[in-house]
Amino acid sequence: MAELATIARPYAEALFQVAAAGDLKQASGQLDAIAAVAANAQMRQYADNPKATVDQVFDVITSVVKSPLSDATRNLLRAIIENGRLAALPEVAVQFHALVSERSGVSEATVYSAFPIDAAQLTAVLGALEKRFGRKLTASVQVEPELIGGIRVVVGDEVLDTSVKARLEQMKVALTA
Repeated sequence: MAELATIARPYAEALFQVAAAGDLKQASGQLDAIAAVAANAQMRQYADNPKATVDQVFDVITSVVKSPLSDATRNLLRAIIENGRLAALPEVAVQFHALVSERSGVSEATVYSAFPIDAAQLTAVLGALEKRFGRKLTASVQVEPELIGGIRVVVGDEVLDTSVKARLEQMKVALTA
């Protein structure tokens, strides 16, 4: 998927630069809406049809989206369709959200846990993680029973692994060295 990320980055950055002067929340919502339509397999199949023109694909997508699109979002959509990059649109949305989060000083954290974490525990864990990583975090939790116990946290390209599985692996390496 590195290819899609490479293709999507300039589109996300361009929309971010234009939207930063206006309403980022509106641009984010509109981008999510068109990305959801573009993620549909039937829509991509229609867009890949050589008989479908750029205007036809553009009209179908804009007609499916409930709210009217801003000029910036319309221009982005038209450029993506003209360049045959409709499959990259969901990745454009992901990268756009990362830019918005970075600007607001908030990072996405994925917490992997051996057991489900309730809201109170997650709040306590987030407080400690925010001190550790030095920034505001929004977290999603994924249960991975193979961790045995503890948690593994991924924030961007940083990983904090305090799971029992990781500790056992460290002990294995120490004993075999």
